[in-house]
Amino acid sequence: MQNVGFEQVSAAVTSLQVVRHIGRVTHIRQGMVQVSGLAKIAAQADLVQIHPRSGDPRMGEVLGLSGGNISVLPDGDCAGLQIGDEVVLLGGTSIAPDDSWIGRVVDPLGQSLDGQPILHGTHARALKGEVPNPTARRPLGNRLETGMTVFNTFLPIVSGQRIGLFAGSGVGKSTLLAKLARGVHADVVVIALIGERGREVREFVERVLGEQGMKRAVVVAATSDQSPMMRRRCAWMAMSVAEHFRDLGRQVLFLADSVTRFAEAHREIALASGENGNLRGFPPSTTQQITSLCERAGPGVGQTGDITAVFSVLVAGSDMEEPVADILRGVLDGHVVLDRQIAERGRFPAIDVLRSVSRALPEAASDEENAFILEGRQLLGLYDRSEMMIQAGLYSAGSDALLDHAVEAWPKIDGFLAAPEVVNTRSSFERLAQCLEKGAK
Repeated sequence: MQNVGFEQVSAAVTSLQVVRHIGRVTHIRQGMVQVSGLAKIAAQADLVQIHPRSGDPRMGEVLGLSGGNISVLPDGDCAGLQIGDEVVLLGGTSIAPDDSWIGRVVDPLGQSLDGQPILHGTHARALKGEVPNPTARRPLGNRLETGMTVFNTFLPIVSGQRIGLFAGSGVGKSTLLAKLARGVHADVVVIALIGERGREVREFVERVLGEQGMKRAVVVAATSDQSPMMRRRCAWMAMSVAEHFRDLGRQVLFLADSVTRFAEAHREIALASGENGNLRGFPPSTTQQITSLCERAGPGVGQTGDITAVFSVLVAGSDMEEPVADILRGVLDGHVVLDRQIAERGRFPAIDVLRSVSRALPEAASDEENAFILEGRQLLGLYDRSEMMIQAGLYSAGSDALLDHAVEAWPKIDGFLAAPEVVNTRSSFERLAQCLEKGAK
């Protein structure tokens, strides 16, 4: 431990800036700040620190370079800034995660949010890391235990898989993410809370995730009141942390809540820099930002680990065709849909199995297990198509043997999907088989 501590201190001293490059504010307009004196030194996406004559310093991000000026988006509004204020160039967008971050809550700049000092690692890595060579990547790995019957059976998760969690507000999305954080077999869990309500960060860490969940978790949080720069950076920061542990050969579970807020933060920044919004208000670059983030997760290369990822998406009014949801469905290895009607009748997790898909199937299950999954889906689908007729009393038992079976099996399968106990895959399929058996209680 002493050697590690010395290496960390040595790296921190080496990274100190001996020379500070300073510019001056020349224009303030529409939430953007023009700065002179740094155009030949600064690079796109560099960070700066603005020092107003009154008030605390604030961060900013370089969005554009033109002639002798750079365009900076401040962290927050421009209130209090004046012409001539000092601007210090901080440099590139690299971070240095460390193993000691496990169990900690950090901000998108790698600073502690839990009130305790934090050590940085010995090797800096890019905030927007490179996507592994697709021809060198391993295929998807083995099925992971999740502790939940629905994911152990109908929607299996395998190592290196990337799935989307599509839900409206208030249907149990955060609770489901916490269950995955506690139950999925992984060495490290990295959680990105992007644009989360301030009061819910502590609640998620202490109550929802709990002490047991935090023992192997790193939480990166940017609250909803923070600037779009910080909210967008939160996703990149968390993915870089996940890549750090993946490169050490560990199996990583990455949870992002939510990609929608990441896309909204990017939209604010892109529109401020002059890009037009033509994809239902989102700029064209939104697609590339989302897909590049998702592609950084997945199976590793060589001796590295895998990043198994769950990206949550807020779908207003359950609109699965809105831009962010539509983009994600095209690049992920499955999607899980939470339904408000299921939540309102008290079944949690409120997963609509018929609208959810795991592209790990059929390879992730045996022939016998795939037969159970297929039969279960057929019975749920038949009941769903006939539910209105059944509830209206228009169906007479005995007129269709298969529908009789679906009516008998539906409440058992519905209860099976909500089973609160922590179960393994084998016992989950044994329970599912009992639910599908005719005449079984």
